[in-house]
Amino acid sequence: MQTYFDDLETRSTDERETALFQTATQHFEMAKNKAPYFKNLYKNIDAANIIDRSSLKKIPLTRKSDLIELQKKDMPLGGLITCQTGQLKRIFQSPGPIYDPEGFGRNWWRTGRALFAAGFRAGDIVHNTFAYHFTPAGVMMETGAAEIGCAVFPAGVGQTELQIHAIQDIRPQCYAGTPSFLKIILEKAQATGADTSSLKKAIVGGEALFPDLRSTIESYGINCQQIYASADIGNVAYESAAKEGLIVEESLIIEIVRPGTGEPVEMGEVGEVVATRMTPEYPLIRFATGDLSAVLPGTSPCGRTNMRLKGWMGRADQTTKVKGMFVHPAQIADIVKRHPEIIKARLTVDHVDGADTMTLSCEVENSDALAGGPDPLSAEIATSIQAVCKLKGNVGFAELGSLPNDGKVIDDIRVFD
Repeated sequence: MQTYFDDLETRSTDERETALFQTATQHFEMAKNKAPYFKNLYKNIDAANIIDRSSLKKIPLTRKSDLIELQKKDMPLGGLITCQTGQLKRIFQSPGPIYDPEGFGRNWWRTGRALFAAGFRAGDIVHNTFAYHFTPAGVMMETGAAEIGCAVFPAGVGQTELQIHAIQDIRPQCYAGTPSFLKIILEKAQATGADTSSLKKAIVGGEALFPDLRSTIESYGINCQQIYASADIGNVAYESAAKEGLIVEESLIIEIVRPGTGEPVEMGEVGEVVATRMTPEYPLIRFATGDLSAVLPGTSPCGRTNMRLKGWMGRADQTTKVKGMFVHPAQIADIVKRHPEIIKARLTVDHVDGADTMTLSCEVENSDALAGGPDPLSAEIATSIQAVCKLKGNVGFAELGSLPNDGKVIDDIRVFD
């Protein structure tokens, strides 16, 4: 029986580094010659000098947080692609909005490796609840499943009762989606007497997998493993059966740098994840994701030899991820603009009773009167949160001048451990 997705997963460190930097040099040259943004950014840099991690750290970062403005100046993809827009396979829109390209080719997002590590095998049926609308998440998982030889039920998000009905009828062995939605499906099925016992394997992402959430899912007899992926990079890292950290995807160069700089941190120190993705259509070099993580020492007990990350540990900037969706400070500003009554606002993200919550605290005049019970303004603001962020949020009112004067628009107080 095949143990690994391919032989790349058990390479020596030297073999892997040599192969990665040979490819990086080629893609750096391609980006410099064919993508307008990189042509300008790298005009004084010789690709031949990028031979190892020491030389790579001299390359300027391209930040995810800058993509919105870059794309506004050069619609729709900011001059970061090496081909004409019409030569891409798909174009997606993530919250922000940020537009994300997909090129042609099998397993383009490189998720097959993560699904295989989670136990997905040829002939399995995958119930895929990642979104297919606007965002690439659903397609990411589907193309990886196809690479393995799995059938896919493209469930998408929501409609819990129909999801359960499909699971009963189709009898999938595998689930792909956010862990919180899987918990909802399982608990709803249990409450209604529906049979979801065919599900034995799950790959989850889009939000933090807290220990209590994993335990709940696995109490239903489902092995639950994580994937860390993004709309820009695709598969970044994934969990193996050992469940000791997230193993970096073989085609990426991953660095952990001090937030706000390009300087690598010491082993084990928390910093920002920077990825070099070598895809012909979208060769991102030193792409600062805004995510926080740390490198775990040693290699995985599963036998895979690549670098391991501790996991997703929050955001280096104020952008955060809630239930698989990014929430940006610009979106909070948009909500405030829609309601002249709001003088200042601050979004607090927390994790309560196994679920992520959002509360928008708004400084308004006569806050005491508004806080006395249901009111039209609260409902209107909640509607705006749903419309702008595509997520439900609570609304609270605060006295003028009472919110902290610390520059924060989004305060993520969840504890990731």
